[in-house]
Amino acid sequence: MEKKLPEGSEIMEFGGKKSHHFVLVHGACHGAWCWYKVSALLRSSGHRVSALDMEASGIHPKQVRDVGSMADYVRPLMEFMDGVEEGDKVVLVGHSMGGIPVSMALESFPEKVSVAVYAAALMTGPSLSRASITQEFRRSTDSIMDSTFYFDDGPENPPTSFLFGIELLSKRFYQLSPPEDMMLASYLVRPTRLYADTAGLTEDTRATQDRYRLVDRVYIMCDQDLIIKEDFQRWIIEKNPPTGVKMIPGSDHMVMFSKPRELCSMLEDIARDYANDM
Repeated sequence: MEKKLPEGSEIMEFGGKKSHHFVLVHGACHGAWCWYKVSALLRSSGHRVSALDMEASGIHPKQVRDVGSMADYVRPLMEFMDGVEEGDKVVLVGHSMGGIPVSMALESFPEKVSVAVYAAALMTGPSLSRASITQEFRRSTDSIMDSTFYFDDGPENPPTSFLFGIELLSKRFYQLSPPEDMMLASYLVRPTRLYADTAGLTEDTRATQDRYRLVDRVYIMCDQDLIIKEDFQRWIIEKNPPTGVKMIPGSDHMVMFSKPRELCSMLEDIARDYANDM
């Protein structure tokens, strides 16, 4: 009698190759929708894919003013990881600000992650806090162009959320991506919560060396990224060295749109090379 494998198990086979479960985490102002090309490619290769909306992102029903902390924002990922069955492991992928939720998941669920992938992402960790990486990002960014800031606590207080402007998206996020994907983004982006430097940055995003080091991390660089620029990516890698570093040439910040096939192939290679302990 043939033994039926549990859904999502990494030991499933498809076309003679190992199948993996990829969990995809979007960046600021975006949602699960931004992974539609990569999700389709991975699934067509026989992999299981879970693209998640963080709170107040994509089609998540919560509004940004109701997201009180980073812990609230990443709750959908944490609840998902909590539901991964004992003995199963996922390939966890974060893009841009999505690297912060990935690092938080590594702290809470290292035994459920076979490899963590940071695609042009903010890779926080024990030696690189979110406060430090945010400060360096601000220093390396010369302009946020037509972004909009919201002041739910009143104009005399710091802004509470922001939304990328269409000009910023088209010229610095999607400059090498198909115009139809830029148009899609213009309809679907939502504001993202801002946190004061002393709130939601330390306890919520803490990482300890004992747990963080249990999971291999791979950083994917994008050499035409005009948001998290190549020099900033290299600074992140130097301050918080991952297990491996790869490059996708000719990609803008939105690598899942400008180079979806290259990203899919690289994710499969990473899963094959690092997620081999099952």
